[in-house]
Amino acid sequence: MNIAGLTAIGMVRSHNEDTIYFTTNKIGPLPNLFVVADGMGGHNAGEVASAKSLEFFCDFIRNSQLSPTQTPEETVSLLVAAVDHANKEVYEYSLTSPTLSGMGTTFSACVVLDGKLAVAHIGDSRIYTVHNSDITQITVDHTYVAEMVLAGNLTPANAKTHPNRNQLTRVLGCKPPINVDGTLHDLQGIASVLLCSDGLTDMLHDSEIMHIATHDAPTQARAQALIDAANNNGGIDNISAIIIDVKGETN
Repeated sequence: MNIAGLTAIGMVRSHNEDTIYFTTNKIGPLPNLFVVADGMGGHNAGEVASAKSLEFFCDFIRNSQLSPTQTPEETVSLLVAAVDHANKEVYEYSLTSPTLSGMGTTFSACVVLDGKLAVAHIGDSRIYTVHNSDITQITVDHTYVAEMVLAGNLTPANAKTHPNRNQLTRVLGCKPPINVDGTLHDLQGIASVLLCSDGLTDMLHDSEIMHIATHDAPTQARAQALIDAANNNGGIDNISAIIIDVKGETN
């Protein structure tokens, strides 16, 4: 696999509350791991939430007793359990200081295993699969407007500009328990996987993301081009992107 990941402050914010992580080395029983977390909260609490969520999540993975030969389904269960654990720990950590009260973060994680993509997800960061002229969002946005669209009360076009479009309905860091999406996806025919924060998707349409992600260039150059395009369109939020070229990893 060829991988590149970048995070940027954007053109408006004073600091970066996004945290990203990617490795093709083993971590606990997992052969690889990719994460994007987009924090929120007053003062610097957002960056604390995203960083701490990754710390607690990875600690849980490293301490797992699951066999390295786990099935993709077992991997999904492990990822979900790790997000649940991180939620509990982040929530308890938020109680240690008034400045951290109410902090939280999105959290999207995935693992490539045996031609499958195991995913655990909460919030409105996204994971896409990309192939040629197709881009598919495989995570669900846990937002007020996404639920309105699903219920048929709002069109996708209107959701893009709705004043409450960034209002989250699920987040890591709230009082347990939480509802984490755990899903498994076939990578057959898929060229790349993209993880990103809403600082990218709020600035670019899916078609623009696909055009850049499928460009004939190294992963690092494509990741940088995504960041640059979001900044050129306003860069109103922190921007994160991880590109994983999985073509040839499906056998």
